[in-house]
Amino acid sequence: MRADLPRLNRRALLAAPLALAACDRFAAARPAAGRLAPPLKDIVPAPFGATGMTWQLDQPDWVEQILRHCSQLTPEWEQKMERTLGPGFSHDFSASDRVVAFARDNGLRVHGHTLIWYSQGSEVFDDATVPRARFAAEYDRYITSFVGRYRGQMAGWDVVNEPVAEDGDGLRDCHWSRALGMDGYMVRAFEQARAADPDAVLFLNEYNLENIPAKGATFLRLVERLLKLGAPIGGIGTQSHLNIEIPAGQITTFMRDAASLGLPIHVSELDFPIQRDGGRMPDLRPTAERRAQQVARVGELAEAFAALPERQRYAFTTWGLRDTDSWLLREDGKARGDESPLLLDAAGHPNPAYQALVDAFTGRAGA
Repeated sequence: MRADLPRLNRRALLAAPLALAACDRFAAARPAAGRLAPPLKDIVPAPFGATGMTWQLDQPDWVEQILRHCSQLTPEWEQKMERTLGPGFSHDFSASDRVVAFARDNGLRVHGHTLIWYSQGSEVFDDATVPRARFAAEYDRYITSFVGRYRGQMAGWDVVNEPVAEDGDGLRDCHWSRALGMDGYMVRAFEQARAADPDAVLFLNEYNLENIPAKGATFLRLVERLLKLGAPIGGIGTQSHLNIEIPAGQITTFMRDAASLGLPIHVSELDFPIQRDGGRMPDLRPTAERRAQQVARVGELAEAFAALPERQRYAFTTWGLRDTDSWLLREDGKARGDESPLLLDAAGHPNPAYQALVDAFTGRAGA
């Protein structure tokens, strides 16, 4: 299913070569073969979540694994504007309703994703043709209608998604910023969401924060600035689409810097392909070498998350639960036999990175 294709054109992972230090204690993690993975919701020291789409709700094997492992669900595509916004500022939340109802009926909390994203909505919210007053009024109506529809039902929302420029040099210019101001559209979105559901935790969500230090720094400065402007930001979302070749320690550094703001932190979209550039560039290194990097980086992220104060551990979410659920492998021709960008394989058995996560969360990483 083509659930998240805009990401495939944007999210190229860094490819700087790095030799892992021999003492990296996560690299040797090995899962037990041939058995179902113990439930992740019993291991992660916070709600463990994954994504879901309406077509998956009809797959018994997916449902079984989600209910086994998860305590939280994020709609992968059903709450994005390309699904919810129609011509003439019409709204269609029916697909979102189905995912939220599934979660509610099965005792899962729901994290909303996403209200305002630079990548979508410009066909209707055309800043060149829609008068500013109408633009602002419809902007407010969309957010209040959507968030208010689920008032009291959502744990949190990604209110603004990916506002920082690709390389971290400033913010993205987009239809929202041109009509409502670079900071103004974000402050306004958070204010409208807070009014519509005062109890939901409201997140600013971004990717490549661990991968590109300049982007992480720009993002954290943006959070501080928006808070000073009165935006009711309640949490930080770091997507953690990890480049396995980033230097050891870089993930930990970002997580410590983010934690200094005192807000809850959501690892919101974790995956970790072993192929450079998400598989679009050949990588001829031995699989074992790349696997060691992958396992080490996942272990470092888990350990850094576990080190957060309990009140700052909002949730730990993977973007898909099993490899076969991953947007990285969903397109024809992208799946390679040695790829495993998630914690579980198609049958629900633990992938190599699974044990690194377990070791980090149970305190066995340093043993």
